[in-house]
Amino acid sequence: MKGFFIKKAFFDGWDNLIAIALMNIAFLAVIYLGFVAFLGFSSVAMLVVPLLLVVVSILLGGSASAVHNYSEYRGDTWAAIRTGITRNIRHSLLFSLILIMAVLNALLIIPFYLSYANAFGLIIAVILLWLEIIILLCIPYYFPLMNHLPADRPFKTARKCIIIVGDNFGFTIFFFIYNIICVAFSVFTMGIIPGITGMQLAAEDAIRLIMMKYDYLEENPDADRKHIPWEDILYDEKEKVGPRSLKNMLFPWK
Repeated sequence: MKGFFIKKAFFDGWDNLIAIALMNIAFLAVIYLGFVAFLGFSSVAMLVVPLLLVVVSILLGGSASAVHNYSEYRGDTWAAIRTGITRNIRHSLLFSLILIMAVLNALLIIPFYLSYANAFGLIIAVILLWLEIIILLCIPYYFPLMNHLPADRPFKTARKCIIIVGDNFGFTIFFFIYNIICVAFSVFTMGIIPGITGMQLAAEDAIRLIMMKYDYLEENPDADRKHIPWEDILYDEKEKVGPRSLKNMLFPWK
């Protein structure tokens, strides 16, 4: 499953490379403007950062709809973004609140308790650090779960992210390492590839495969959860991705 995930995430990204790069450039432009505003209005910097996180989260709600289409082998991008921004606004606002809490926790709250320099402060700081780790493991699944379970309200989606992490902990650790590699590569490409949108697409693919496992378990309640027949489950997906060669990657029209 992990091997196919890497293959699908790569080729989904390759097939939509230009659109992903353009969306990443848009994200970078918004972040740059936020950085400029932060420097220019340092007296109200504590308002600029939360506002930037809200704007980025709303844009993520739009791009989430586009990458969902890519994962489903559909190419619709710009109409999906416009629809996604308005349709997913409640999920985006909760996501921005989670981001703001995570930033405050990392930059202010944990250092505050560490400054006590005693056992009490250390214990509280460690608990908050684990909370930060849980948030980091959960947030990549948030928008993909929103797409796959559109009837769920934002808080329900957030709770299911925790369930997904607990129930798929091994894959989540693998996916966390995968994202670290993506971040490193994004730094090398100045955030253009894979960037924020490419990592969103990978998360969409990850949840797509996890949901296929749950569909199988629902249809086969007596199945062994530790021995999932991925070859059978992924048969149609492998057919859709298909065998690829360097020639048809570079010249798909031939």
